[in-house]
Amino acid sequence: MPRNLVILGSTGSVGRQTLDVVRMLGDRIRVIGLAAGSNSRLLQEQAAEFRPVRVALMDERAAAAWNNSWMPAVSGIQGFSSLVEDPDVDVVVVATVGAVGLRPSLSALRAGKLVALANKETLVMAGQLIQDELAAGDGTLVPIDSEHSAVWQCLLGEPRRSIERLILTASGGALRQVPTGDLKSVTPAQALLHPNWLMGPKITIDSATLMNKGLEVLEARWLFDISLDRIDLLLHEQSIVHSMVTFDDSSVKAQLGLPDMRLPIQYALSHPDRWPNQLERLDLGRVGTLTFGQIDLARHPLLTLALEAGRAGGTYPAVLCAADEIAVHAFLTGAVPFTTMPSMIQSVLDAHVNCPEPNVEDILEADGWARRVAAGLVAEASPF
Repeated sequence: MPRNLVILGSTGSVGRQTLDVVRMLGDRIRVIGLAAGSNSRLLQEQAAEFRPVRVALMDERAAAAWNNSWMPAVSGIQGFSSLVEDPDVDVVVVATVGAVGLRPSLSALRAGKLVALANKETLVMAGQLIQDELAAGDGTLVPIDSEHSAVWQCLLGEPRRSIERLILTASGGALRQVPTGDLKSVTPAQALLHPNWLMGPKITIDSATLMNKGLEVLEARWLFDISLDRIDLLLHEQSIVHSMVTFDDSSVKAQLGLPDMRLPIQYALSHPDRWPNQLERLDLGRVGTLTFGQIDLARHPLLTLALEAGRAGGTYPAVLCAADEIAVHAFLTGAVPFTTMPSMIQSVLDAHVNCPEPNVEDILEADGWARRVAAGLVAEASPF
């Protein structure tokens, strides 16, 4: 029997690559729901190819303008949640960006679905709430990010008491060879030229600042129920070793593969099985050399900010995510220089009054507050 799949964020980078995997897997996966933000044109094309039962658009105007008589579009957060709660759904891929993934993820877990998570903010903002939902119901959470998928695979069959440390690797992003003094003049086009991965613009900029690694550490803390001080980061420019785990007998396990998101996506969909595919195979003889090094925290202040927000907890991680989203958009649109993003996000965090044990409404309120404050800082920023 095929596994029935819903993709939230189907028009984004991870969503499109998930559909690539579906094409490879043939009748093993059946797409029964697709959801996007506002890109109704691409969603129309995807719906025509995969013939889902239902579609959703977050943007209510885009949903109202949806021109498809045989498949009406539902809208908003309620529309997204209605897709994942469908009793016929087996797997939900959450590939949205930002806080929009939180409520549908909780709804899917509450409905007993397998949630394959690519949305970083859901766990960063609301890790405790997600863990509470997992403990209370029949839902299952598996990671799609290559680093977390690698840790997950390394831990299969291992007793949890034997885990000593997790080691997440970082490519260093598009600007890893740019001298620190030249970062102020970096253009969006330069920062978007990731040397290894094909990703959306937001995560590509986060890769250049290493904010993405900070978020991944906070995700790993919740995914694998391990303290932040037992998670390390290691610079690995080739992006072949995706993560490692050190065990208490001093053994180290690593998961290797070419930098292709379709592999961790497929494993999230096929687990516990491994299905054959046509993806390129890793040839270590051809790769030749794998290098590793320490990360310069002074060069990457947003990584430090992310770790500090994670240690502070409460609503600080939600504020971090929201402020970062506004700062990245401001940089991409030319409103602020690359090196202004850390001070903007720091200012928003400094102005925040923390809620130590937030519920969903507290988290989303903090998200909205941080967006407004960060947008105000962008408006006040001097031209450069």
